[in-house]
Amino acid sequence: MSRSDGRGQLLMERAEYDLMAAVEDRMWWFRGLHALATGTFLRVRGGSCGALGLPALDAGCGTGGLLRRLAAAAPDATLVGLDFAPPAAAVARAKSERPVAVGSVNALPFEDESFAAVFSMDVLCHRGVDQATALAEAHRCLAPGGVLIVNLPAYRWMHSGHDERVHNARRYTRAETVAMLGRAGFPAISASYWNTFLFPLMVLKRKIVVGDDSDVRPFPAPLEYLFRAVLAFERLLMRLGLRFPFGGSIFAVAVKSETVKA
Repeated sequence: MSRSDGRGQLLMERAEYDLMAAVEDRMWWFRGLHALATGTFLRVRGGSCGALGLPALDAGCGTGGLLRRLAAAAPDATLVGLDFAPPAAAVARAKSERPVAVGSVNALPFEDESFAAVFSMDVLCHRGVDQATALAEAHRCLAPGGVLIVNLPAYRWMHSGHDERVHNARRYTRAETVAMLGRAGFPAISASYWNTFLFPLMVLKRKIVVGDDSDVRPFPAPLEYLFRAVLAFERLLMRLGLRFPFGGSIFAVAVKSETVKA
């Protein structure tokens, strides 16, 4: 059945949100991403970002899996979510027990310099997002010394049916990501590919065993435990300073200049 009409797209989006809500707390991919983002947040809280005493924003929080993970890891932190889809925002609000606003990352409904950290997990790639505008908004809402934590899908040639299902319009290289963040006014940027060891399986699934289905789904328990362990090993190597030369995603941390506006 064709889903090219607006109603079909709405149904498809709701189906993806439902899948995300059902599996993000246990699926290896979400657990790995959320652990990477949470670990990064805990480390930067001890620096200038943490000294600000300001909230952190998950901009494009989906159904709230990362918010809940952050709340468990840093119960003293003030956390706020935002998502464009009211049903997703409602699920995120209930799941995380944190305030979640309905709105667009293209026009964040928050005051200037009101956050110590902004998360953007696979959001800038979405076809409904103007990446330059969204980054300008994140920069505006971050306090001096605040941190932008970004995850993005890698490589245009890896575009597949999964991207169509989740409305990804763009995929990136590390160099493109660093340049984009630099243009947005972030002078200090650290970026690495990740999901590297499992990348050959990702290529096999996306480019050889081709289909139009989403990659968001439950996996058999043995694969879940294996893939989680692989990503945990990657996170350990990244904490030790290793930057992977390729992978399925790009993880970047950018710091807003502490120079105070005149």
